[in-house]
Amino acid sequence: MEQLNFKKSWVPIEHMDRYMVHLKNSGYLPSDASTLLKKADDLTSSLDALIRDTRVSKKYLEFDVSVAKEYLDLLIEKLGPLGDLDHARHLVEEKIEKEEALDGAIFYFNNERFWECHEVLEGVWKKTYEGEKDLVQGIILVAAALVHYQKYENDICISIMKRAMEKLVATTGKYHGIDIDEFKKKVSQIIKTGNIAAFVI
Repeated sequence: MEQLNFKKSWVPIEHMDRYMVHLKNSGYLPSDASTLLKKADDLTSSLDALIRDTRVSKKYLEFDVSVAKEYLDLLIEKLGPLGDLDHARHLVEEKIEKEEALDGAIFYFNNERFWECHEVLEGVWKKTYEGEKDLVQGIILVAAALVHYQKYENDICISIMKRAMEKLVATTGKYHGIDIDEFKKKVSQIIKTGNIAAFVI
């Protein structure tokens, strides 16, 4: 059983709820992710909470946290010096129809919430047929790559994008409104130049 032994008291992690907390970004960059994670951990050190990860997009500071539901507001208050709350999403296993999940994945991708996009698409991937599997996996890999970019792990990002292109190579046209040719062009440009940037689909 995992214990949070760096806080004042020990709470088994399975007694906590998991949330994605998005604070408004007031000028931080992906290169600040590790510093923000340390600051967030310091700010919440009096709470029984676990901050797993911090990612930085243009809009948000994204914190992957576990905390007892009754302490979520307090945790958000303690994170206040880093930014104002935009929203917090309770992460629970959801049964979502494929079309709705794809809509959600596109929304998350276009709002630079790449971790959530990746998670939603994992559920879609399980419901895909032969030719569709590689396409969806390619999009999942691009979202995963951009998660690493948000943590300033650029070499890992490029490496995963190369794997994504291997999955996407045989696909053209549109998929659920996504222009796959344009998608591949943008990913190829990032790989070629090494200039990583979020884009919309």
